[in-house]
Amino acid sequence: MKIGVPKEIKNHEYRVGMTPTAAFEAVQNGHQVFVETEAGGGIDFSDDDYRAVGAQILETPEEVFATAEMIVKVKEPQLHECGWLRDGQVLFTYLHLAADKPQAEAIMKSGATAIAYETVTSARGGLPLLSPMSQVAGRLSVQAGAHYLEKAQGGRGILLGGVPGVAPAKVSILGGGVSGFNAAQMAVGLGADVTIYDVSTSRLAELDELFQNRVKTVYASQAAVQTAVENSHLLIGAVLIPGAAAPKLVTREMLKTMRRGSVVVDVAIDQGGCFETSRPTTHADPVYVEEDVIHYCVANMPGAVARTSTFALNNATLPLIIRLAGVGAEEAMAKDPHLANGLNVSGGKIRHEAVAKALDLPYEPA
Repeated sequence: MKIGVPKEIKNHEYRVGMTPTAAFEAVQNGHQVFVETEAGGGIDFSDDDYRAVGAQILETPEEVFATAEMIVKVKEPQLHECGWLRDGQVLFTYLHLAADKPQAEAIMKSGATAIAYETVTSARGGLPLLSPMSQVAGRLSVQAGAHYLEKAQGGRGILLGGVPGVAPAKVSILGGGVSGFNAAQMAVGLGADVTIYDVSTSRLAELDELFQNRVKTVYASQAAVQTAVENSHLLIGAVLIPGAAAPKLVTREMLKTMRRGSVVVDVAIDQGGCFETSRPTTHADPVYVEEDVIHYCVANMPGAVARTSTFALNNATLPLIIRLAGVGAEEAMAKDPHLANGLNVSGGKIRHEAVAKALDLPYEPA
């Protein structure tokens, strides 16, 4: 199969869909890999690095899309890129369609088969292609929060871990999944006073056991979330409903109860965000202030540590890239229902029920 790897074009996005190592594996399996020039330049993968493993370099993204039978990306295609997709072509990337109806409609119009990393499942019930970036985003959320709590950044002027005689910052994490767990790891490591909120009592029990009483766990009732908002110096939103828009757990009225100079980090912003006051930002302009609270809502958080993120993502996606290229998307999904769960769009139709519901579009199973 002809596999295309275009350069990512979102603001400050330096990740790349396939590393030279991944390209080598594909070539060794009998496939052709076409990489847009400088696609990996942001993380020090040169065109010669790709040529050395047998990939071919193309000068423009249009050439990559026109040549490839399967496009492998990191972030969702922008609207003009959707115009380069064609009937029957496979798109394998993060899509997050629930928060982007124009993109969904553009992919539907193209006739392409779009498989989203974030809805591929595993036999254990997890999201194996989303998990690596959730790990990164969860850890980054605490780094970002600690930075913006500094007075020079407009924050309250609080050290996350405090010092002897001075209490540490209160960190509340909404959601105990992969992002929430990794956020808690970082916050605990920095000495913060950490509480995790979740609606799964079994997950809260797991977290209690994992952290050995180093964090508090609370059932995420509305009253508990309200208390979390009022008391937190750093509030991290890390909720996820696979494929669907994130629930709005924190209203503007609730946010008004936070202390001036507190920070909220919305890890769920790719799926629309879990705070009413959230709106997507970029690494070039990552924060804004609403109700005297600093909001960090960067929609591609892992792009800040693009080299780490690219390797972590490729470790997870490469086996499926090889499988899709080897037998084609239709046969690969027929053999693997977990890969089939990644199908969001094909034949001009929405194929994922949660995505269809979020976009208020008809759902037609494949």
